[in-house]
Amino acid sequence: MKLSNKFTLMRVCFAPVFYLIYNVPIWTGSVLLQQISAFVMVPLLALFELTDFFDGFFARKRGEVGDFGKLFDPFADVMLNLTVFFCAMTSVDRVFGGYMPALIFVLILYRELCMNFLRMIASKQGVAIAARKGGKVKTVLYIVSGFFALILESALRLGYGLGGSGAELHTAAVVLFLVCLALSYLSFIDYLRNFASILKKDT
Repeated sequence: MKLSNKFTLMRVCFAPVFYLIYNVPIWTGSVLLQQISAFVMVPLLALFELTDFFDGFFARKRGEVGDFGKLFDPFADVMLNLTVFFCAMTSVDRVFGGYMPALIFVLILYRELCMNFLRMIASKQGVAIAARKGGKVKTVLYIVSGFFALILESALRLGYGLGGSGAELHTAAVVLFLVCLALSYLSFIDYLRNFASILKKDT
C-alpha cells in the first residue's frame, strides 16, 4: 500500500477506537475512565486529523496521486467525522444531554450516503470525484464543530462545570452543527451541478 494511503487508513481504523474511548466511560459510569478519556480524546483526534494533511502531502511529494486515493481520502474523512458526530449525540451531562440533535445527524448521514452513491456511479464510468472547494470547507467545519463539542465534553468529564454559560455553549454547539448541515447540502448541490452528466448517462 502507498504511504499516502496508509495515512488515510489510519483515520479509518481510528474511527471505531474513538467511538469506544468516548462511550465506554458513559456505559460504565466510571469516573476514572471519564477523566482518562477527557485527557486523550482531543489530542488523539487532533493527531489523526493531521493524517489528512500527511496523506495529501506524501501523495503529491511521492507522485502517488491516483483514483483510489481520491476516493479513499474523502471516505476516511466521512467515516471519522460521522463517528465524532454520532458520539456528540451523547454526553455524561444529564442536564443538556448531547451536543448534536439526532435529526441533524440523520440528515448529514443521508447527505454523505448520497455523495458516496454519486462517487460510485462516477467510478463505474471511470471518473474519480475529488473533493471540491465547497466539500473541503464543509469538512473543515465538520472538524471544528466536532472539536468544539469534544472540548465541552472533556471539560465536563474533568469536573469543570460550565456554570451559567452552559446553556449558551450548548446552543453554540447546536448552531455549529446546523451550519455543518447547511454547508453539507450546499456542497452536495455543487457536486450535482458539476457532475450531472454522470447521472444522466446511467439514468
